[in-house]
Parts: sequence; structure tokens; C-alpha cells
Amino acid sequence: MYQRSIDDPAGFWSEIAEEFYWEQRWNPDEVCSENLDVTKGPIKIEWFKGGRTNICYNAVDRNVESGNGDKIAMYWEGNEPSQDGKLTYSELLDKVCQLANYLKSVGVGKGDAVVIYLPMLMELPIAMLACARIGAVHSVVFAGFSADALAQRIVDCKPKAVITCNAVKRGLKLIPLKDIVDTSLVESAKNGVNVGICLTYENQSALNKVDTQWKPGRDVWWQDVVPNFPTKCDVEWVDAEDPLFLLYTSGSTGKPKGVLHTTGGYMVYSATTFKHAFDYKPGDVYWCTADCGWITGHSYVTYGPLLNGASVLIFEGAPNYPDPGRSWDIVDKYGVTIFYTAPTLIRSLMRDGTEYVDRYSRKSLRVLGSVGEPINPTAWRWFYDVVGDSRCPISDTWWQTETGGFMITPLPGAWPQKPGSATFPFFGVQPAIVDEKGRELEGECSGYLCIKKSWPGAFRTLYGDKDRYETTYFKPFAGYYFSGDGCSRDKDGYHWLTGRVDDVINVSGHRIGTAEVESALVSHPKCAEAAVVAIDHEVKGQGIYAFVTLVDGVSYSDDLRKSLIMTVRSQIGAFAAPDKIHWAPGLPKTRSGKIMRRILRKIASRQLDELGDTSTLADPGVVDQLIALSDS
Repeated sequence: MYQRSIDDPAGFWSEIAEEFYWEQRWNPDEVCSENLDVTKGPIKIEWFKGGRTNICYNAVDRNVESGNGDKIAMYWEGNEPSQDGKLTYSELLDKVCQLANYLKSVGVGKGDAVVIYLPMLMELPIAMLACARIGAVHSVVFAGFSADALAQRIVDCKPKAVITCNAVKRGLKLIPLKDIVDTSLVESAKNGVNVGICLTYENQSALNKVDTQWKPGRDVWWQDVVPNFPTKCDVEWVDAEDPLFLLYTSGSTGKPKGVLHTTGGYMVYSATTFKHAFDYKPGDVYWCTADCGWITGHSYVTYGPLLNGASVLIFEGAPNYPDPGRSWDIVDKYGVTIFYTAPTLIRSLMRDGTEYVDRYSRKSLRVLGSVGEPINPTAWRWFYDVVGDSRCPISDTWWQTETGGFMITPLPGAWPQKPGSATFPFFGVQPAIVDEKGRELEGECSGYLCIKKSWPGAFRTLYGDKDRYETTYFKPFAGYYFSGDGCSRDKDGYHWLTGRVDDVINVSGHRIGTAEVESALVSHPKCAEAAVVAIDHEVKGQGIYAFVTLVDGVSYSDDLRKSLIMTVRSQIGAFAAPDKIHWAPGLPKTRSGKIMRRILRKIASRQLDELGDTSTLADPGVVDQLIALSDS
């Protein structure tokens, strides 16, 4: 299949696209047209040009019409173990149509933007699907972003409406989402963008209506209006290249980049990658722990699974609440067969030991998956041996917001795995590893990871900033899409991601990926987690500064510091030995578990007055602890 996808991409992807419903078929001569070479004119990527379809129809209506209306589309597990819910495909269709009809009634139409700022309630994917049904462009903003960050995104895409809920509880913590939205709407108005509608879902388990701040005329309770609308709503057929969603990703300059995905190619690609990378079978119960505020929640909570008619689990709470066994409790409760999560979560659960895992059967698990960053071999082995009882293959997926779907990933059981390697490219993906001058390297090598040809899930532009799109992704190496990541290929052709190139430290001419050093540190039996950043060094150019979190019960000592440094020396070499080990009771993470290395760089270089916004952190207090431990 891979060989055919490279030799005849038009034929390969057309055959797969035929499995979906198209109101109008694409032009067979224009399955794909592209230019990835900035020296030959503007960058252009188009797939299934002339085709007309609707992703909501394919994800929901088609499943009902094929006789699967009574199948569970979504299970929902609340913050408290006693809270749960579920929707069949028929019930999901009714709810999507009601919301779509409401949005139309307030003037939202094809091409209009809607900002969605919701926690992991079933109403979040419902809102995404309702927008897609009527041709509106959704922009989901992770409900952990601050009011400033939300306002920035509102000002950029000028939405007709904002959809939110009054509050959410994560663990024992109450997060007043509506207050954050109110602040952001005031800020947006100062910048000339007035949003006329704020549709607010009452999340009763977190906060009652009477305790919610309210602005009559703008604010509307979801429960008061949406259920009154009809459960039938006509589908807006859109062109394959019409926009489906905007998703903002952080840029190195600080201004977020609005990654724009279109409909046809993204639909085909998200569905196909889900089906093959997880070996999906109709009886599977699938759980991806990602939030829909990130690309993983778009492609692999909402669109990819539903396009395959899967039963998806949506979890509102925190994986360690009320205790670190919560994930495995959920796996047993729903009979989860496919479990897809991030290395950060795996490492934090490792830290709590195996007793919380061993309490639960987990016998339903069949395939495991990893996403978000390179997974270090120690965490990979724990995930494989302990969580999966050494019987579940791990799909260690490399991809990006910009790629729309998996690019390099194992196919479960198809070839031997190497712990920490994303293995081989997905169908249609042609990776190239190039050196600083853009020369393609063959065989065993290390360099910059680029992609040679377009694939259906590729993003088409940065919203309102075509120049930045071309400069960031296509100018560094003409003729290629530049991923921004470093990569090694071993003698067997397996790919090993080494992290962002801007997370590569140049020590005395040696290029060292931060992920490599972190992996070596975490292999030490007393190290639970590590984050490595670069600091200026007057002799070496850059030095290595490591923040290290120890396993529970282990105390800080000079001997342990030396032992950690020796571990890195022995695994990578003396040139990679950290110049400084900074003890870290915790690391600054977003609520989705991403380590905020920007903050760590400022602490390491003592630029404490430039820490910036820490409101999106799961625990902002960690920053003060790290500063206090700077000299210990």
C-alpha cells in the first residue's frame, strides 16, 4: 500500500476518498495539485479540487443511514467517577442539528468563524460538528488559555459567536470559564472586535446559573434555547478546499499562528490515519486523552474516529483524580480497547509506581498510542510492559498541528518496534532528512526532517498571513515542507525524532537534541522526569541546563547529582553532560501536560522579570518553587 501511495498518489487517495459521500465528485485530473518550491512561485496545495462534501454528514448522518444509529458514538466520563453519560449516533445527530439550527438563527453562515472555548464535555465535539454542518469555520481554543490569549484569537478571526460554559472542575479545582470569556470579550472590544453572542452551557456539576456573571442581550443559556430547535438541519455542501477549522498554534515570535485546514483532504486523511495506525475494528472502544483544544482532539477525538463509526470516550477530569489509578479505572469501566495518550502522562503515572495500575485488569486493551513529543525508551517500556502487559503494540505517532494527521507511525503488528522510534512513514508521506544546506541525506543519518510531497491532511495556509506561512515552512529548504524537527534515521530505516530544532543545543559544535538528554536522565532509576534547556556558556557557546524531578521519596544530594550527570555521559557522551542540575519538585505544564520550556529558559538564564503569562499553567505555584530552588 505504501509503495502504491508513492507511485500513484492520485489513484491511491481517490480510491480511499470514494468510500465517503460526495455530493459532487472531484475532477479526476485534479486529485492533487501542488507547488512546494518557493523559487517557482507561491506555495499551493489542493486536494480533490471540484469535489463537494460535508465532514459532519460523513461523520454522523452516514453512520445513522447505514443502520448504526443505535451504536454509541460517545461515552462521557465526568470529573467525578460518579458522573457519566453517552450518546448514540442518532442522538448525536439530533443534538448537532439543534445547535446548527440555533447558530443559523443568530446569523452564522458559511465561512463565518465561531470560537469554541469549552472543556471536555460532549458539547465540545457537538459544537465542532454543528459548525461543520453549516459550513461555518470553528476555532477551538483550549479552555486552559488565559483571557489575553483568548482575546488575541478572537481579534484575529473575528467570530460571529463564542460558545463556552460557565465553569468546569478539574480534580478539586474550579475554573470559572465564563469569567475568562467575559474579560476576553471586553479586551476584544477595545481592539475593535465586538462579538454579539456568547452561548453558555450550564455545567451544573461545577457552577449554578445564579452564580454566573451575566450580560443580557449578549449572553444566552444553551439549555434555554438549543433544545427548542428542530432535530433536522440541512447540510451545507462545501468545496473540498473550503475551510473547515482554524487552530492557533504558538509561534516563536509570541503571536499565535492560525493554522487553516480545509475539508476534503483533511476528512480523508484523518479517517485513514485513524483506521490504520490504531488497527481500528468496529467493536473497539477508543479513548484519546487529548483535549479538543489541540489538533489531537480534532483529528483523533472528533473527526477521525467518528468518520470510522467508532465509539469514542471523552473525559472531562484529571488523570490522577481522585487517585493515580483513575485512567485504568476508566479503561475497565468502559472496556477501552485503544488508549492514546502523551508521554508526559505516562511518566507522571510511572512516578506513582505500578500499584495503581495493578489494581485494575486492563484486559480489554489491544492497542496503545503515544502523541505530543518523542517518548523516551524508559517510558515506552513501562507503558508496554506495565500498562499493556507486554501484549499491546504502541503506535508512537509523529505529526503536527500543521500536518492534520499522522506522518510517521508504526502500524500495529506490521513490523518490529524499537522503543522510542516512530518507525516508518504513513501512506503517501515522503520524509527527507536534510543537512544545513538542504542536501538530502541517505541511509543512516541525522538532520532536519522535511517532507517532499504534499499529503491530503496538509494545512493550506496561516490565516491572514500567507507570507509567514511560506517563510516558516517552505523557505528554509526550497522544494520541501520543513517540519522544524530534528530526526535521525538508523541503519534499518527507522526514524527517531530528536525534538524541535530550536530545542537543539549546540555545545562546542556538537548538536544535541534536548529530548536525547532528557531521555538519558529519565533512564536513571531515581529520576521521574526531566526537562532540558540551553543556557549561554562563555566557553562552549551553549551549555546544558537540566531541571530534574525525582521519584517520590528520594531526597536531593550531591552524589545523586553526580550520578545523573554520569548517566548522561555514559549514554550520550561527555559533551552532553549537563552543566547544571536544577532540582524540580514539579515542572511548569499546561493543563494538557505540555512542559512550558519558555518559562524554564527564563528561570535558567535568571530573566525572572520576563516570565510572561503563567496563567495557563496547571499549577502556577511550581514557578515560585523552581525560583526558590535555583541555587540549591
